[in-house]
Amino acid sequence: ERKNWMWLNYYKIPNGVHVFGRRHKPYGPANYPFELKKLSQMIEIRDRAIWAALAGKSFDIAAADAKTDKLPEVKTNYKPGKKNGSIEYRSGAEVLKTLKVPKGYKIELFADESRFPDLSNPCQISFDNEGRLWVATMPSYPHYRPGDPLPDDKLIILEDTDKDGVADKQTTFADGLHLAMGFEIAHDGVYVSQGYQLIFLADTDGDDQADVREVVMAGFDDHDTHHAISAFCADPSGAFLMGEGTFLHSHVETAYGPKRSYNGGFWRYNPARRKLERLARLSIPNPWGIAYDDWGQDFFLDTSDTNMRWMLPGQVKVGFGSFAPVPPNLLQVKVRPTSGLEFVSSRHFPDEVQGDILLNNTIGFLGTKQHAISDDGAGFKATFRQDLIQGGDSNFRPVDLEFAPDGSLYVVDWHNALIGHMQHNARDPNRDHAHGRIYRVTYPSRPLVPEPKIAGASIPQLLENLKLPEYRARYRTKRELRGRDPEKVIAALKDWARSLDPNDPRYEHHLVEAMWVTWGLDRIEENLVRNLLQAKDFRARAAAVRALRHNGHRIADHAKLIEQAASDPHDRVKVEAVVAASWLKKAEGLSVLSKLGNLKKDRWLKGPYQAAEAALKNKIIDTPPPPPIKTHLQGEDRKSFMRGADVYHKEGHCGTCHQDDGKGLPAAQFPPLAGSEWVIGSEERLIKLTLHGLMGPLEVKGQKYPGQVPMPAFKMLSDQELADVLTFVRNSFGNKASVVKADAVKKVRAATKDQAMFYQVEDLLKEHPME
Repeated sequence: ERKNWMWLNYYKIPNGVHVFGRRHKPYGPANYPFELKKLSQMIEIRDRAIWAALAGKSFDIAAADAKTDKLPEVKTNYKPGKKNGSIEYRSGAEVLKTLKVPKGYKIELFADESRFPDLSNPCQISFDNEGRLWVATMPSYPHYRPGDPLPDDKLIILEDTDKDGVADKQTTFADGLHLAMGFEIAHDGVYVSQGYQLIFLADTDGDDQADVREVVMAGFDDHDTHHAISAFCADPSGAFLMGEGTFLHSHVETAYGPKRSYNGGFWRYNPARRKLERLARLSIPNPWGIAYDDWGQDFFLDTSDTNMRWMLPGQVKVGFGSFAPVPPNLLQVKVRPTSGLEFVSSRHFPDEVQGDILLNNTIGFLGTKQHAISDDGAGFKATFRQDLIQGGDSNFRPVDLEFAPDGSLYVVDWHNALIGHMQHNARDPNRDHAHGRIYRVTYPSRPLVPEPKIAGASIPQLLENLKLPEYRARYRTKRELRGRDPEKVIAALKDWARSLDPNDPRYEHHLVEAMWVTWGLDRIEENLVRNLLQAKDFRARAAAVRALRHNGHRIADHAKLIEQAASDPHDRVKVEAVVAASWLKKAEGLSVLSKLGNLKKDRWLKGPYQAAEAALKNKIIDTPPPPPIKTHLQGEDRKSFMRGADVYHKEGHCGTCHQDDGKGLPAAQFPPLAGSEWVIGSEERLIKLTLHGLMGPLEVKGQKYPGQVPMPAFKMLSDQELADVLTFVRNSFGNKASVVKADAVKKVRAATKDQAMFYQVEDLLKEHPME
C-alpha cells in the first residue's frame, strides 16, 4: 500500500505546476529535482521490502530510507521583521487583542493550537447536527515532502461542553489524510477532498471516529494544490458543490460516464444518486467561497480578481471546449484574495443586517467585509456596509466562516506568515505548519438563538424547524431528514404542508422548503413543484424551476414546464429557464429559448441565452474580441508593446494584482502602475524589482503601502518577455517612458545573478534613489 501511495505521488506528483509546470521557475529547481530522485529511491526500497517479505526475509525500511539522498536546504526569500510580518508568532489571545469589530459586536477566541495542537493550518469548518464544530486541518500543505513523516492532515471535532464560548474538547474523526481542502457533512458520514480523490468517511459504531474510508471518485486534478476541489457547500437538496481552479484538468470516471473539466469552475456531486456533473464551466482562477441565499440562489467568490458573482447565469451547460459567460461582478469594494462566503441569517445579529453577505480577505486587508445584497432586476447588487472584522496581526489569515446553531459566527484563521503560493518556494522553511485559530463573533446586546434540536429529533419537530428564520438551522435540519425513512418523511410532510397558514408571510417559503426536502430524498413531490410554479413570489417560482432542472428523471413533462416558465413575468425565473433549457435535449431546449424573445440588451439574460443557444446548436460560443490596445509606439517597439500586453494579462502575472486598468487595488496593498514613479522612473531599478521581486514599506504617488505583500519575482520570464512587459507598463495607463530592450534585461540579470531574495525597498532605493 505504501509503495503504491508513493509511486502515485511520484507518477502524478501533487503541485506539479511548481514541480515542472508553468510555475516551475524561479523556485522549483532548488528542490523538486532532488525530491523526485529521493522519492524514486524510497519507492524502490518498498519494492525490495515486498520481495523480501514474499521470500520470508526481514527488511529494515527505516534503515534503508536513512541512506537515500539528503534533500538540499531550501533558502527562504522572506525577510521577517516588524515591517514585513514576523515568524515569531503571537498567541491566539494576543492576536485577539489586535482584532477590531464594529460597535456592538464582540469577538472571542474559541480555540487555538496552544490548547489543541492538532488545530494546525485549518482550512474549512462546518457544524454538525449535534451542534459540534468540525474542522479540516492541512499541515501537509502544499504537499508531502519525501523523507518527512507521512501526511497526517485531520478532520477534528471541537466542542464547547460547558457553553462558555470556548472549546474544551477535541475528537479526531479522521487522521492520516493528505490535503483535505474541503468537506461536507452528510446524514450518514462526511465527504472529504483528498487531492485528486473525493472520499467518504463514516463512523458505524458511534465512537465519533471514522471506521469506513471509501474512495468515491478519483481523477480530480491537483496539479496546483491550492486550486484543487474545495469550498464544499451543499445546495438545498444536499448535493454539494466543489470549487476547482484554473490550470487544472480533471477526468473523472463515473457511473454516468466520464466527466471532464479544465481551467476552473464548479462540480456538483449528488450523494443520493452518486452523480457528478460539471455544474458551472467558468474560466475563473480561484473559486474559494460558495454560499446560498434564503431562496436557494448560489453565489461564489472569484478570488484572484476579487469578484463575487451570482452563479446561476454561469450554469449554462456548454461543451467541454467552451466556457459559459462569466456573470458580472457584484462587489463595489474589492480586495484580494478572498476565501469563505456566508450570508447573515441569525436573530442574534441586528435586524438591519439580515441577508447581508460576508467574505474574508487574507492578504493586504486582513479580515471580513460585509455587503448588503438586494435585487437588481433578474439578478442582484451588493452595497458595502462595513468591515465586520479587521485584523491587526500580519499572520491573521481568515479563510472560512459559518454561523453556529446559537446564532454566533465562527471564523477560521489559517494563521501563517507566508501565504503566497507563487511568491515563495513551496518548501520555504518559513511556511508554518503548526498554527491555527477559531474566533467567534457575537452581538451581546441581543440574546443568542435557542439551539434547535436536530440530531435525534422527531420528524414532526424537524419539519417545524423548517420554519426557523436561520438558514443554517434549516440547512442542518434537511440534512437530518435525508437520513430518515423517506416514506415516513413524505407522509408527515404532506400533513405538515396542509397545516400551513396561507396568510403567513413565509407561507410560500415553507412550501419551497418542503419541496427541497422531497428533492433531497430523491422523491421530488411533483404537486409541490407545480403549485410553486404558480406562486405569487417570483423567488419561489425560480426555486421550482431550479428543482425541475435537476429532476427530469422524476417529472416526465419537466421540459414542458420549463418552457412555460420561460414566459414568466419576472426575469429571474426566465434566467432559471434559460439555464435549464441548456441541460435539455436539443429540440426541447431550443423550444424553451424560442419563448424568450429579444434579449439583446438584458444584462442578466443576454449572455446565458446566447451561450445556451450556441451549445444546443453545437456551435462554438462567440466571445467578443478584446478592445484594441492603442499605443504611440511604432515598428519594433510597437511589436514589443503588444507582446508585453499578452504577458501582463496572463493569469498570475501583472494584471492579477495591478488590474487591467493599471490602477491596482490600494485597499489590498497592490499599488497602481498608472502614473507610478516606480514604473516610469529608472529603467534599471524597474528591471531589478521585476526580476527578483520587492518587499517592504514603499510610497507610490504619495500614498504609503506597508509592503507586507511581496511583489513576486518574475525571473522565469525570458529577457525578451520581461523587456516586452516593462515596455508595455511604461507606455500604458497614461504612462509614457522609454522602451526596455532585451539586452538591458540580460545585463541586469547577469549583474544580479546572486540576488536570491526579494529586494527590500530600502536597499533598492539606496542603489537607485527615487528621481
